Amino acid sequence: MKRIITAFIFIGILISCNSSDKTKISTRESSETKTVTESTSNDKQLNTIESNESLIATSLMAAPEESRSKCKVIGYNMAGEFVTLREGDNEFIVLADNPNQDGFNAACYHKDLEPFMARGRALRAEGKTGQEIFAMREAEMKSGQLKISPGLTLHIYYGAKTMYDPETSKVEGAQLRYVVYMPWATAESTGLPAAPMAPNHPWIMNPGTHRAHIMISPLPEEIE
Repeated sequence: MKRIITAFIFIGILISCNSSDKTKISTRESSETKTVTESTSNDKQLNTIESNESLIATSLMAAPEESRSKCKVIGYNMAGEFVTLREGDNEFIVLADNPNQDGFNAACYHKDLEPFMARGRALRAEGKTGQEIFAMREAEMKSGQLKISPGLTLHIYYGAKTMYDPETSKVEGAQLRYVVYMPWATAESTGLPAAPMAPNHPWIMNPGTHRAHIMISPLPEEIE
């Protein structure tokens, strides 16, 4: 009789253990499923830049937010033609990313810089090298044919990727850097170093030349 009772108790323990294990497995599976679902739902849907509209929207991220609605946008369209993508009536011109080149690179600059920028584009179209363009514009600045007023700015929005968030128009991984033109300025005349002292610090580039400028490269948002 004792053997029978003992057998029943042992069977009861086995059933209880199996039930408990199944409950734990079910709870764990449910938790894992929830985690995967939450992770999937939090992922942003990124799109490729496939139209002139998306090219304009992403390139405008180079401009100050409050000025984007009235910026003129120029550059290569999706067909590979250099055109005015959108007219504007404020102080900024946006040079759109070239969709036929790797990565993303858009720029926004004060409209008074356009003669200088246009000259560079024209010389590049003629097949001139970077060194030749630098030398020719240097000579034209010295002669007064070209002019850059000190303090004119250039904003650059750049990155290695080209996917973007259609809700915000932000390009994946892209960041900003800024150029403040100071023709002929030097480290001595500005008090700025000729090389950055640390990440996120301003410095003067091309000192003593027509292209002397203060370079400011903010750290990416995820590092700040």
